[in-house]
Amino acid sequence: MKIAVMPQPSILVRPRIYIGADISIGPGKIDLLRRIDETRSIAAAARAMGIPYKRAWLLLDALNQAFGRPLIQTASGGKGGGGATLTPLGLQLVICYAALEERLNADSTAELEALRGLATSP
Repeated sequence: MKIAVMPQPSILVRPRIYIGADISIGPGKIDLLRRIDETRSIAAAARAMGIPYKRAWLLLDALNQAFGRPLIQTASGGKGGGGATLTPLGLQLVICYAALEERLNADSTAELEALRGLATSP
């Protein structure tokens, strides 16, 4: 399933969510999951984001550990090549985060415009 990537307006709320003491979800991890969904590869997703493969793998491992089950499914390389796909949990996480991001931005228009005004005021 192809997950839409939000266009980047000039001002945007990108939340960081903490669930209990062990789960931290923010734009970086969500963007990594989105890129994996697009590219079907952890390495390609990391390259597209300009981060080392090891950093991408550590972020994914942290998510898997925090949720207690995998957010991505990998296949080893070989003649047909390897790959990575989001599990149903990974897909739901990205969908829920995108819905939250959309709602926060829609409901924060006045505050965002006020902040933009502060940034452009002399």
